[in-house]
Amino acid sequence: MIATGRDIAAAVRGKQRSAREVVDEHLARIDARERELHAFNLVMADEARAAADALDARIADGEDPGPLAGVPIALKDNFCMRGIATTCSSRILEGWKPPYDATVVARLKAAGAIVVGKTNLDEFAMGSSTENSAFGPTRNPHDPSRVPGGSSGGSAAAVAAGFSAISFGSDTGGSIRQPAALCGVVGVKPTYGRVSRYGLVAFASSLDQIGPFTTTVDDAALALEVIAGHDPRDTTSIPESVPDYSAALNEGADGLRVGVVKEFLAAEGLAPDVARRVHEAVDALERAGAKVDEASVPSTIFGLSAYYLIAPAEASSNLARYDGVRYGLRVDAPTTAEMNARTRTAGFGAEVKRRIMLGTYALSAGYYDAYYGKAQRVRTLILREFDQAYESFDVLLGPTAPATAFPFGAKADPLAMYLNDVFTIPSNLSGHPAVSVPFGTGDDGLPVGVQVLAPALGEVAMLRAAAAIEAAAPS
Repeated sequence: MIATGRDIAAAVRGKQRSAREVVDEHLARIDARERELHAFNLVMADEARAAADALDARIADGEDPGPLAGVPIALKDNFCMRGIATTCSSRILEGWKPPYDATVVARLKAAGAIVVGKTNLDEFAMGSSTENSAFGPTRNPHDPSRVPGGSSGGSAAAVAAGFSAISFGSDTGGSIRQPAALCGVVGVKPTYGRVSRYGLVAFASSLDQIGPFTTTVDDAALALEVIAGHDPRDTTSIPESVPDYSAALNEGADGLRVGVVKEFLAAEGLAPDVARRVHEAVDALERAGAKVDEASVPSTIFGLSAYYLIAPAEASSNLARYDGVRYGLRVDAPTTAEMNARTRTAGFGAEVKRRIMLGTYALSAGYYDAYYGKAQRVRTLILREFDQAYESFDVLLGPTAPATAFPFGAKADPLAMYLNDVFTIPSNLSGHPAVSVPFGTGDDGLPVGVQVLAPALGEVAMLRAAAAIEAAAPS
């Protein structure tokens, strides 16, 4: 059995294991399967071994390097890391090495974590299958003929395959939770502003949030404690102190008020085997002492449409900086305008171009009110309805993804692909936290994820419910 992050840190801090031994063990797993799975854009073997040796020396000198001492971690390749190539799985960032660490990266290093690599993703985090990477797809460790989900597919696959004990991704419309469900791991999207976005390459700035992938809810709580907290360099960062999430797990689910979102379970396209697992998770929570009832958030049915106007609009603005002048790829041409056009044509993939065009259209003078403005009003309506639901419930429950992992190429139609995020997008629009917890398998033997949603800064109740679901999960 692969050790958890908490177990590794305890063993390294207690000198039962060396950080170098732990890192070498994980690098051996990467050597064995990385060519098959392609979870990484960059494996940092030399850097990881050097960091492990330095950490072991500090422990020998009597230092305590932190709560993640010696824990191998993987970072989605849209996190800035000083001097390390950061590509966002796009040709347009070819050769770019950030001059600084993202806040999350700095906090993880300070906690003793050791980065083993940068993981593959859908280009600029735009996708639900990690098929849109400029460097080729990542494969699901449970069945390499299937996708791992996206956009953080590489990070999810890295944890599922045992390449890293913990990994980190970004979630704009479900990009942590959906691949977590498909790969059978825990994936957390915290409250918007709970974790600093400084140093995360932006997709949609009002939606993006960073969170962990782990094998256990306990590790997710530990990881969240390390990365969460106020950062003055992120103007959306929440100033409130970070609770002891790990301690809260001991409280159990007794007395929690749980609402099962009826619109999710009635959604067209929800596979019967996934729905069955959600109902089983509901039963498990009731046995654990939770009070369960039906909940309704009617406007969530419009979430997908609103998201695919708001997110591309923000993306078209954020990606305008890639002009062939300041950094990354440059395709020369006789004039500046031609150089811009040729660089973007060569540097951006088809899905990124599609979303830039959608967003630019939605923001254009003649259509702003009809599309972008209306989508923002829907967003406000969804937020209000969630707030109403949370007056009666501590957490909400539903599926994470409509079905288990699908074969490569099965959802070539963009709309079919976008529908994978139908249950995850509402929490991004509201800014609320949510977690996907593995709960058995579907009829095809592949993992199913159950999603727990909570109000803003409601991670404690969310993780309590998640731990109860995890404890009852079918083996």
